[in-house]
Amino acid sequence: MNLEEKVMAELKEAMKAKDTVALDSIRAIKSAILLAKTDGTGKPIDDAREIQILQKLVKSRRESLEIYEKQGRTDLAATEKSQIAVIEKFLPAQMSPEEVEVVLKGILTEVGATSPKDMGKVMGAANQKLAGKADGRMISEIVKKLLN
Repeated sequence: MNLEEKVMAELKEAMKAKDTVALDSIRAIKSAILLAKTDGTGKPIDDAREIQILQKLVKSRRESLEIYEKQGRTDLAATEKSQIAVIEKFLPAQMSPEEVEVVLKGILTEVGATSPKDMGKVMGAANQKLAGKADGRMISEIVKKLLN
């Protein structure tokens, strides 16, 4: 079952349950998939692209959440948190920082990185290997820590 089929099944369930937060989140996923299909590139939507779409949706909601929390808008922040939780159900399980650090240490030895100047090489390899399994910001922070 691909992402689109999962989304449609979850959409039906959310409609039956009258869960407005889930409905909004799932409709956003459906809309993003439709936009990706009709973007004019002609690229098929494979698993990697599905993960990218979902990560982009989560990232935008996390940014909004951060802004709402700074402004003291707990009502809007709660909505964003709920939507993030719904969207993350469609993503593969996320790795813990400790697991990411182990993988990154292996990548550091593979590419021969020793200083912060090598961050670009490490991030390129890390983003390919950890796509969908870890947040880019967390990867970047751990790489900086390891290279210093």
